Amino acid sequence: MRKIDDILNTVRMLEEGNLDVRTVTMGINIDECHNPDIAKSSLAVYKKIYSYAKDLVSLCDRLTTKYGLPIVNKRLAVSPASRLLEGHKPVAALPIARALDRAAADVNVDLIGGWTALVQRGMTGGEEILIRSLPEVLSQTQRLCSSINIGSTKAGINVDAVRLVSEMILQTAEATRARDGFGCAKLVIFTNIPENNPFMAGAFLGSGEESCVINVGVSGPGVVKRAVETLVKSHARVTLDEIAEVVKHTAFRVTRTGELIGREVAATLKVSFGVVDLSLAPTPKVGDSVGEIYQAMGIAKIGAPGTTAAVALLNDAVKKGGIFASSSVGGLSGAFIPVMEDHALAEAAANGWLTVEKLEAMTAVCSVGLDMIALPGDTSPATLSGLILDEAAIGVFNNKTTAVRVIPVPGKKAGDFVDFGGLFGSSRITQVACPDGSQAFVEHGGHIPAPINSLRN
Repeated sequence: MRKIDDILNTVRMLEEGNLDVRTVTMGINIDECHNPDIAKSSLAVYKKIYSYAKDLVSLCDRLTTKYGLPIVNKRLAVSPASRLLEGHKPVAALPIARALDRAAADVNVDLIGGWTALVQRGMTGGEEILIRSLPEVLSQTQRLCSSINIGSTKAGINVDAVRLVSEMILQTAEATRARDGFGCAKLVIFTNIPENNPFMAGAFLGSGEESCVINVGVSGPGVVKRAVETLVKSHARVTLDEIAEVVKHTAFRVTRTGELIGREVAATLKVSFGVVDLSLAPTPKVGDSVGEIYQAMGIAKIGAPGTTAAVALLNDAVKKGGIFASSSVGGLSGAFIPVMEDHALAEAAANGWLTVEKLEAMTAVCSVGLDMIALPGDTSPATLSGLILDEAAIGVFNNKTTAVRVIPVPGKKAGDFVDFGGLFGSSRITQVACPDGSQAFVEHGGHIPAPINSLRN
């Protein structure tokens, strides 16, 4: 009863702020499904996923009814699929991808992550097959998401992998031209990728995890916005210290809600509970925006001087509140800045206040990186590689997670409008301020060595 009361009390306190459990993500290890016969491997993948996940959605729906708290997305994340491709030829990729996609459809989850390769030091045969398969796989599946880790603080940055991935991004955009390059929205390029992230497109099950685990993502940008607005309106003069404190206390309550829901899902399904990820992940809906939190803090035009400091304050306060609430906080747990998925950020970008370069500065202190940014269709591979390398450098040298999820929209130019609908949102296409001039640097290839702070043994 105490757990039920905790949830209901929290919902009552936060009911006007669009509080929800953004995702319950089941992680499943599929390594044992490797087989020299790709047909047998694909069937084993399907059967294992179905056996573990067949009751996930119905359980989440029952808990939504029980507690009156929406569980918006139900998702799966598998161990890196590149391991199943070792020893195979490139033709093996699509059957495995289709098996994953079909399993996700048949258990009725929204998305499945794990078309993943970890290539921060170098590429195995299976990892290269997976990366080269991206245009075909992401254009011929509906629910499958992909993540590629090209750098880490311990390993440095694999520039050759960055160059290959950049080519595949452009080919994926072209393969999904009829949908404005939408395939790229299901692909994210990471540095220091977390192994227990429940959010897409970067979710996968890491090597150190159990065979099956439940990770929960609780997102409350509307809740935090309302808390900040209430504080500002109720006091003649509010300091940034006080704003940080109210964000921290709000994050605490939201984290408690997520953990209690996640543990009940795990206990009912008789699998392990992993982490709760309190990432302020917005949706395009007004009132559910991270950008609106910055506006409530006093940043009237997102992108103006002071925006990066506001991001830092918010990100840190969210993490502090989450850590105090639970010993099982993980994933990314901070503030996302996905331009297309946040109406306030998209509006700021359309007005020219929020540029790619300003977003890059903000990524030094937020939870992820350059996220859901529409680029002109004629963006060059060298420019994409440069963007990825810049983000990777921020992550590697600051020992934090960074990522790039950009969508070159075929046939469109800066200022044109693109709309993917639903959670993926819409925005004007953004131009990189200096799109040329890095080609010679990128073409050196090789590896950017790990920084001295990697030697922390």
